[in-house]
Amino acid sequence: MCRNIKTLFNFDPPVTDEEVRAASLQFVRKISGFNKPSKANEAAFLAAVDEVAAVSSRLLHSLETSAAPRNREEEAAKAKARAAVRFGT
Repeated sequence: MCRNIKTLFNFDPPVTDEEVRAASLQFVRKISGFNKPSKANEAAFLAAVDEVAAVSSRLLHSLETSAAPRNREEEAAKAKARAAVRFGT
């Protein structure tokens, strides 16, 4: 899985449309192999990002959980600590 795509479900505050779009962009970049598509592929690339974002948003809004929402700052700190251990920073 692409390391840049982050978990977006069950956070307080809830996920924003910008976060869903950013994750969708990363996903489409990963599967297409394009960081930035050529002019010939740009329309298809952007349409794919829009479709993935729409489906992802519907999914996130339809999921249910009994777990308490996670705190973004705490999760970021945990990720930073894991990266420090993994990469020796």
